Amino acid sequence: MKFSSIRDMDLKDKRVLLRADLNVPAQRGKVTDTTRIDRLKPTIDYLHTAGAKVLILSHFGRPEGEQNPEMSLAFLVPTLEECWGTKVSFAPNCIGEKAQKASDALQSGDVVLLENLRFHKGEKANDPEFVRELASLGDIYVNDAFSAAHRAHASTEGLAHILPAAAGLLMEQELNALNAALGAPEKPVMAIAGGSKISTKLNVLYNLVEKTDYLVLGGGMANTFMNAQGYDVGSSLCEHDMADEAKKIMEKAKGTGCEIILPEDCVVVSDIMVNAEYEVVDAKTIPEEKMAIDIGPKSIERVSELMQKCKTLVWNGPMGVFEIKPFDAGTNALAHVAAELTNNGSLTSVAGGGDTVAAIENAEVKSELSYISTAGGAFLEWLEGKSLPGVAALDPARKAA
Repeated sequence: MKFSSIRDMDLKDKRVLLRADLNVPAQRGKVTDTTRIDRLKPTIDYLHTAGAKVLILSHFGRPEGEQNPEMSLAFLVPTLEECWGTKVSFAPNCIGEKAQKASDALQSGDVVLLENLRFHKGEKANDPEFVRELASLGDIYVNDAFSAAHRAHASTEGLAHILPAAAGLLMEQELNALNAALGAPEKPVMAIAGGSKISTKLNVLYNLVEKTDYLVLGGGMANTFMNAQGYDVGSSLCEHDMADEAKKIMEKAKGTGCEIILPEDCVVVSDIMVNAEYEVVDAKTIPEEKMAIDIGPKSIERVSELMQKCKTLVWNGPMGVFEIKPFDAGTNALAHVAAELTNNGSLTSVAGGGDTVAAIENAEVKSELSYISTAGGAFLEWLEGKSLPGVAALDPARKAA
């Protein structure tokens, strides 16, 4: 992944169009999680110190090209100012006269937030005219929204072909972490893949067996592989119709030298509820009326021992129903091992995907892994080995071509 960085650019008195992802969780006009905002602060600080004039571009919700006051970005201004410690003004459009007036009024170090990009159909359509209108507001384009980099939209891909383009500090950090995890990782490499279905992650699994030494499977995904091997998974969540695909993945893994690690034992229940009665059984002999909802102690021990031999860990998906206690035990145990190995410098650990971030937070080790990606779709497409349009557009060679 080759890309230019804002560290390589002269930003003094330049109008910088900064693509951020401010599609943050909110209720009743209040931001409920400032993680994405907080992660932008280093880039905001850098641009401010460099004397840039910053115009922030972002989407929020799905207004589908219509002006929707409920999805206006205006409510974010007080939170941005509080989190970033700087004044932020607001322009009620991202193109046109009002946006141009806001751009013209900027002084060195100023920050303005432009209105929701997706109020215009040209954003998602990557319409050339809309791209030109956005580009007219700035001198330099900076993409700091990896979480939107899998979309070839006007603000994530189109602008990079018109203006000098670079990655922001958050994008740079994310790309460096991902490169260290699968691009050019230190071996052995372990991937943990969990969640309910393999049907939604087939491309991920096919790519991981090519790139890793150990692929640890958990959740309903593991049940599907166990079923494909002819074992009874009881009433556990299982995609019985995906048995052939599971077999193909296992066959491919043999050819690439990747060892697929399935549960040796599991925690089973009759009903999924908080503090439900449970027992630990051999993963190959799950009672017909029981559901496997977490990995057991033998499985935890096996994966932990293998993890200690590895230098790199990529994690996507929990080992069980971590949302319901005590069935977060398996996920928590592996998260703590990963954190300990990361802290002692023997493991590079990268985790991402919505459920994964929540599971790592639940285990209370979020700050102890090497990198946590808050990108959902972009992280998954990267795991699939796909080229992300928003990243590819930052390649200086492609720009020159």
